[in-house]
Amino acid sequence: MMISRSDLRTALRDRRRALSADQQVSAGEGLYKTLSVRPELLDGQHIAIYIANDGEINPDVLRDYLWASGKQCYLPVVGQGSSKDLMFIEYLPDTHLALNRFGIPEPSHHGARQILPEELDIVLVPLTGFDTLGRRLGMGGGFYDRTFAFTRTSEKPKLIGLAHECQKVASIPVEHWDIPMAAIATDCQFYPVP
Repeated sequence: MMISRSDLRTALRDRRRALSADQQVSAGEGLYKTLSVRPELLDGQHIAIYIANDGEINPDVLRDYLWASGKQCYLPVVGQGSSKDLMFIEYLPDTHLALNRFGIPEPSHHGARQILPEELDIVLVPLTGFDTLGRRLGMGGGFYDRTFAFTRTSEKPKLIGLAHECQKVASIPVEHWDIPMAAIATDCQFYPVP
């Protein structure tokens, strides 16, 4: 019997939360080493990235590298009210962050430069779990799936999931709304999706 998505999500969140602070720092550095040499990342100019929350693999070292390399980086902002869409706001090192309704740090979108999801080259997506076929398990809100549903018929942007290696499982149960990743990157390995 296959485990439910909800139970799998809980188990994988517990797994990543169990990592020590030192393990989290090491994982973020490993993620940087995994991705900083990938042509998939180097070819993009407009790159969406996130602020780690709830034990997610921390892409701060990678984000700082991308920004210093002249890439334009954008952070997700959860839509207001009942909206399930994400907006993307330009990141600068002095960008002020505030907690959103879920307690996740995000930039203020008032007066900030915004980019449409279709204009992004690469989106680095936080994962709760993944398999090597590019299937991801998110937090369950559907924000990334809804925002990037158009990628089913578009090659841009390229969606690359980010996770700790310990979040890999043999198989992720799939729903019809799930958007597959083009690749998965962890602190140990890059998994191109077949």
